[in-house]
Amino acid sequence: MRGLDYKWIEALDAIVEQRSFDKAAEHLYISQSAVSQRVKQLEKWLAQPVLVREQPPRPTAVGKKLLGLYRRVRLLEQELVPELAADLSDKPLSVSLATNADSLATWLLPSLFPLLEAKRVELNLIVDDEGRTIEKLKNGEVVGAISLESQSISGCVADYLGRVDYLCVASPSFIKRYFSQGVNRESLIKAPAVAFDQHDKMHQRFVNQHFNIMPDSILKHTVRSSEAFVKLAVAGVAYCLIPKLQIQDELASGELIELTPNILLSHQIYWHHWQLESGVLGEVSDAIIRHARQYLPQ
Repeated sequence: MRGLDYKWIEALDAIVEQRSFDKAAEHLYISQSAVSQRVKQLEKWLAQPVLVREQPPRPTAVGKKLLGLYRRVRLLEQELVPELAADLSDKPLSVSLATNADSLATWLLPSLFPLLEAKRVELNLIVDDEGRTIEKLKNGEVVGAISLESQSISGCVADYLGRVDYLCVASPSFIKRYFSQGVNRESLIKAPAVAFDQHDKMHQRFVNQHFNIMPDSILKHTVRSSEAFVKLAVAGVAYCLIPKLQIQDELASGELIELTPNILLSHQIYWHHWQLESGVLGEVSDAIIRHARQYLPQ
C-alpha cells in the first residue's frame, strides 16, 4: 500500500493558506487540476474528506490534524537541511508563536531579543485571547503558545511561566465623573469599560461575580490592543482591567488609580510547546521560560 505523500498535504496547506484552488496552484507553480488531483488522492488514501469545499475552503477535522503534522515536519526540515547543505545555511528559520496581547505588551519580546540578535530567525507572532491560543498549537499554525490551560496536549509540554495580576483602574477625571459616589453596581453600569474582543470574558466575570451585573447591562468598547487599554484609561475614556506589570509608571504618577483595591484578578499562564524540540526551537522555549519566571510573580 502506498504511503502518505507529503505533496498531497502540501496542496491542502496551500489551498487553506491561499484561500482558493487557483491561488494555491499559482503558489505551487502547478495547474489547478494538479492541485485538485492531489487533494483527491489524499482523500482517497484516507477514505474521508480533508477539505470543506466552500468559499474560502477550510480543512475538516482530519485535515487540520494533517496540516499540523505537515507544518511540524516542514519546520523540522527547515532546521535540519541547512546543517546538511552548506548553501542553505544562511536561510532564516520561520518560527510562529501564539501569544495573548498582554504578554506581547509586557515581557514576551524582551525574552526573545537575544535570540533574534544571534540567530537568523523569522518571527511570526499570532495574537489571540489566552483562552484560545492553544488551538493554534493543536492545528499546527504555531510551534508554541502562551495559554491559561495547564494541561498539555498530546506530544507537547506545558511549562508554568508565572502569574499575571490584573487591576481595575481608571483616571482621576474618570473617577470624578462616574465614581464620585463610590464604585458600586449602579455606577459600574453607567461607566464605559473595555474588552479585547467578543471572546474576552474577563471583564464580564469581574462585574458579574463581584457586583452582580449581567454582561448586556454595561457599555463596553472592543479594542484588540493591550496598549490601547492603557491609552483609553489614561485619557479618561473608560475604566479597564490591566496587568499590574503594564501600568507601574501610571500608578506611581497618579495617572491611573486602582478602583477596587480589595479585588485582585490573577491568571496563571503556561508555555505549551513540542515535547521533542531541538536547535532553535529549544532555544526559543528556554528563553521564554527563563525570562518569564524572572519577570512574572511566581
